[in-house]
Amino acid sequence: ALHAGQHRAAPGPRGPWGAAGPERGPGPGSGSLGSLLSRLPLAPPRRRTASQGQGPPEPPLLRTSKRTIYTAGRPPWYSETGAPVGEAFVIGLCGGSASGKTTVATRIIEALDVPWVVLLSMDSFYKVLDEGQQALAARSDYNFDHPDAFDFELLVSVLRKLKKGKSVKVPVYDFTTHSRRREWKTVYGANVIVFEGILAFANKELLKLLDMKVFVDTDSDIRLVRRLQRDIMERGRDIVGVIKQYHKFVKPAFEQYIEPSVQVADIVVPRGGENSVALDLIVQHVHSQLEKVRALASAHQGQPLPATLSVLENTPQVRGMHTIIRNKDTTRDEFIFYSKRLMRLLIEHALSFLPLKSVTVETPQGTTYEGKRFHRQRITGVSILRAGETMEQALTAVCKDIRLGKILIQTNHDTGEPELHYLRLPKEISEDYVILMDSTVSTGAAAMMAVRVLLDHDVPEERIFLLSLLMAEMGVHSVAYAFPRVRIITTAVDKRINEEFHIIPGIGNFGDRYFGTDAPPAGGEREGGTALRGVRGGD
Repeated sequence: ALHAGQHRAAPGPRGPWGAAGPERGPGPGSGSLGSLLSRLPLAPPRRRTASQGQGPPEPPLLRTSKRTIYTAGRPPWYSETGAPVGEAFVIGLCGGSASGKTTVATRIIEALDVPWVVLLSMDSFYKVLDEGQQALAARSDYNFDHPDAFDFELLVSVLRKLKKGKSVKVPVYDFTTHSRRREWKTVYGANVIVFEGILAFANKELLKLLDMKVFVDTDSDIRLVRRLQRDIMERGRDIVGVIKQYHKFVKPAFEQYIEPSVQVADIVVPRGGENSVALDLIVQHVHSQLEKVRALASAHQGQPLPATLSVLENTPQVRGMHTIIRNKDTTRDEFIFYSKRLMRLLIEHALSFLPLKSVTVETPQGTTYEGKRFHRQRITGVSILRAGETMEQALTAVCKDIRLGKILIQTNHDTGEPELHYLRLPKEISEDYVILMDSTVSTGAAAMMAVRVLLDHDVPEERIFLLSLLMAEMGVHSVAYAFPRVRIITTAVDKRINEEFHIIPGIGNFGDRYFGTDAPPAGGEREGGTALRGVRGGD
């Protein structure tokens, strides 16, 4: 761990911003601030429109200079109960308004280069204003920098749940109308949470949730200029109102609440995002913490296959179809034809595990027949793209009016870990039996992640059926170990996987063979039917 107490990088020049110094008044003619204001591109404030406060909630995206990924989902490191092995590592960033906290957060995320990061801003947790407070805010007479302006109860509750790996609803605050939008955004668990805010260290319960506390120390002149640029260019404020608010609320709040909280910081970062030495220190420490939990569930080699596994009876017909689709010389047309036949048999077999009730019906001959009927619960099919989508046709041919969802989970070729790039599920899926489909399952990492996403949407574990044409024993054990109530159904289980996590003897890369795309040089199947090659978030 980092040393107890504070670590402050050696003070250095402020570059073009002038030397470091205490908080100063914002008079336009005073020293370096005057020259900064003279160069400030003060565009006229944006006109407010009704649509600005009514837009849709932001998608669960994380954009860095390297890539754009969907942050929905969670890492695949779980105990035998399906719970995360450890709590998420939470980095708290505190500093004055416009000190560069978001920039520091983005730099940390880019340097970490891990797919499972949640960026949580304190700005989302401003309290709902009443009419009187709205009027004050419109005149720049409401103190948004006081602790009373924040809903700490909701903030602590949200961060505590995220730290435990649970999904949460986060409010979306509209700075142009000083109000919360109607739609809240869903945020999922991660292995790293970066939390930033001007009063990130102001609440005792909040401090208990922070594993690392970072104070971003930026010169007051720079912070004022940045605030002027931001509030005028992005939030439609006027320069007089911004400076009035700074004098009346921002500067006093910094001196009374924010600056004293530097004493609880583990590390102080002068110059914000420009301080690469301090950022490297933070990243090294976080990486060391992540290494402690960076392992998938064991494969349990040599153990009997779990009772939750059901393998389609290996009749001569089934074995003959496997012979055809496993043959590397099989044409694409034949591969597709016999794969579809196997899928249909697999779906029919899976439906036999749904709960049925006894019913009596009258036949056209006027006699009765004692039969079975599926209970009134709905069935939803969810395919793990891209290869799992090939099973949708067999499912819709068997189940009338079935609802469909899609999850794009692909294995990162460099890390060997699955990444979630896209998620679309039907509404009220928690009430359904869910048939989760993937063409092949080798390690089980992608399948476990998909199951966790369904559990996040309140689908009961015992109502999830994982279907795959071919599975490796390692994948079967991993899924059953993490989720002992999920039913696993396949047409065949192969004994082992090779060093590249390809099933042996296997079926090849199912997605490439089915869709006619070129296979990778060491061709083989991974979760999702394809390795991660040139994928952009949302493709």
